[in-house]
Amino acid sequence: MSEGQTLAPDADRIEAIARATIAKLPAEFARHLGDVVLKIEDFADDDILAEMGIENPFELTGLYTGLPVGSKSVDHSGTMPDMIHLYRRAILDEWADTGVTLEALVAHVVIHEIGHHFGLSDEDMHALEELAA
Repeated sequence: MSEGQTLAPDADRIEAIARATIAKLPAEFARHLGDVVLKIEDFADDDILAEMGIENPFELTGLYTGLPVGSKSVDHSGTMPDMIHLYRRAILDEWADTGVTLEALVAHVVIHEIGHHFGLSDEDMHALEELAA
């Protein structure tokens, strides 16, 4: 652990890692992410957990809300912005359990949620993760 590192990185640290990951993406992806809001919260709210059938808030590390890029049309103007939610406490719990670096874990979660924004398959998300490594 480096000097000044805490055991529980704050939301700003998680966001910085997420933004650094996004900055490493190829331009063809990055140009479609400008309007996507990145939101760091400790946990998903109860309504989201209930909607997804998740009882333990530590089981959800991230969520994409919005419409995939290919599904957007003029009919969707005035809707809520697309968002990538990162759930800090769940991420930190997984970080402690897995032993992977925090940077690798946050990058994995962010890429997965970006994949939903683009409507990508799991295989495509893994390829995108390789590009951002």
